[in-house]
Amino acid sequence: MSKRAVLEVIALGVEDAVAAQAGGADRLELVTDMAADGLTPPVETFAGIRAAVDIDLRVMVRLADGFAAGDVGELVRTVREMRGAGAEEFVLGFLDGEGGVDLGVVERVVGELDGCRWTFHRAIDRAADRDALRKQLDGVPGLDTYLTAGSAVGVDEGLPVLLAEAARSGEPGYEQRILVGGGLRLDHVPGLVAAGIDAFHIGGAARPWGWGGPVAVEAVAEWRAVLDGVS
Repeated sequence: MSKRAVLEVIALGVEDAVAAQAGGADRLELVTDMAADGLTPPVETFAGIRAAVDIDLRVMVRLADGFAAGDVGELVRTVREMRGAGAEEFVLGFLDGEGGVDLGVVERVVGELDGCRWTFHRAIDRAADRDALRKQLDGVPGLDTYLTAGSAVGVDEGLPVLLAEAARSGEPGYEQRILVGGGLRLDHVPGLVAAGIDAFHIGGAARPWGWGGPVAVEAVAEWRAVLDGVS
């Protein structure tokens, strides 16, 4: 029997979270301010969502648009506050001025996670050298997922990279799950599943009325049905 594919949905608030779970999402990525591609939500938003649903939540650790770390002290305070509120999974990723992973900051923030699981987000799609980034992060505690489109411009352009990285699964730096997101469409899914990819991330695709509207149960359910049909 095949393994159920993971469906992660971006949630901006309680209404999104409840709808995503009702539609069959396995996990939520909690963010605010999608105009900046997703920043850390208020701790009150996390607490409200945690009380409303019982699926896994990954909280974004990102204070400003772009992939520079910014104020590391503020990042650390943010993580401590979220941990204090009960957050157990996170999303983060920081690049330096040359497009390499800002390993010192990543390790500083991860040191506050107490072994929590976390995703390195689409900063990998802006990295100067994806392979080098993966190998530098190899062995960092808690890292179990890369959220990636394979390209900065989306899955259409990134498909060859995604398929190549999936083929390297298990190699050093390639042991983490690939979570595909960023311009992902339903027609991408069969080929990705055939390549061994089993995790998918949607944001706008769950919102028929755009980012100004909520997650729709029916939209998430459509993705759930397709994933269940091919995985």
